[in-house]
Parts: sequence; C-alpha cells; structure tokens
Amino acid sequence: MNHDPARRDFLRLIGVTVPAGMVLCACGGSGTDAHGGTANAFFAPGEMDFIQAATARLIPTDALGPGGDKAGIPTFLDLQLAGPYGRAERWYMQGPWPTGINGQGYQLRFTPAQLYRQAIAGIDKHCRGKYQQPFAKLTGDQQDEVLHALEGGKVDLGDVPSKTFFNLLWQNTQEGFLADPAYGGNRDFAGWKLVGFPGPRYNYVREIGEYGKPYQQPYVSLIGRVPGAALAHAGEAS
Repeated sequence: MNHDPARRDFLRLIGVTVPAGMVLCACGGSGTDAHGGTANAFFAPGEMDFIQAATARLIPTDALGPGGDKAGIPTFLDLQLAGPYGRAERWYMQGPWPTGINGQGYQLRFTPAQLYRQAIAGIDKHCRGKYQQPFAKLTGDQQDEVLHALEGGKVDLGDVPSKTFFNLLWQNTQEGFLADPAYGGNRDFAGWKLVGFPGPRYNYVREIGEYGKPYQQPYVSLIGRVPGAALAHAGEAS
C-alpha cells in the first residue's frame, strides 16, 4: 500500500468515531524470555512478525508520523489478545452459529485470540504456496496484494472468513493507534498528535476562554506523560 497522505487524513476523520468498547486492559504485561529479551504476552514470534508487517502496511510511516508498527500497535494487540478481550469474556459465545449477514456484525464461534491465531497461520500458508515465503518476508507490494485479497474475502483461511479477519485486524489497528498509550499502542502519542487530541487532562478550565490560541500543554496519558515507562514497569513486576 502506498504511503498516501490521504490515508492519514482518513485516520484523522475516524479519530472521534473508532469504537472504544473493545479496548480492554490486558493486565500483567509482558515478561522476559530465557535470553532476557521481552517476551510476547500472546503472539508466537512468527505471529508477531506478521502483525508487525501488516500494521506497517495498514498505517505506513510517512512525513506525518510513524507507521503502525513503530507506533506500538503490535504491543497493543499482543496485550489485548492475551487478556479479557482476546478471550471474548464480555461477548455472548454460546451459539448457535448460523452464517449471518453483513449487518449483524461478528458471528463466529472463535474468540478474537483464536481468530488471530488461526488466520495468521492460514495467511502464512497461503503466502508460502503463492510466493514461497511467509507474509512478513514478502515485498511491500506483495503484502499489499495479500491484504487486499483478505479484504475482498479471496483468501482461503479454512473456517475463518478472510474478510472477517481483515475487518477485525483493521479495527484493532485503528484502536491501537488511537487508544490511550497506557494500553501499549499510540507510542509517543503518535495517533493523538495526528488528530490533535492532547490527552485526558482532569480539567481545561483556564483554557476554555482562550479562543483561537494553540493549546501548548504537553500530551498526557491516563497514567502520565511517559506511559511507556509505566507499561515497562508493569511487565517487570508480572
């Protein structure tokens, strides 16, 4: 996918409409692996390779800011899928499971975590069959071709409709780009800087009457001005 500023303009427009109800804190954070590096909370290494590559194509790095991979979206997705959201704890998951119509929304028996795991395996199988390499190893143009095929429902992922997975991946990518950095994404406030949201301060009383003046206060998260530090500390403590 080309680094088209129009796609960033689209993100500006959706900044106030991305559903926040699916953003649930995955408590516990990530730990460390046997070599002292950061271990993923949910994704296996090959799965994380896909997520990093896909989010970098969905929201590319350009003159307006970092892409999805650099903005922490892979970390956001990893934590969400390891927590209540990944287990669909607030969803009705008892069936029956007839094939729904587009207006009915998500209708599968899989939790988000199960959906991601099965879909990524299917996508890499598809890519190996067509390009002899997994998704993360493809060129940018090839990755775009695969993503467009997923969006059009043209990739066989077994029991998982590829269009359903693409829609969920794209929704979660937007959420990770625009959610509070406390959840692992929106690193260095990349998404908020793009849409012009300074963060959830407890009040703006002094600034209310200052019409037409730029807001000069620094960006702030629910957990402070350097949310990444708190997130790393939570991982060390888990």
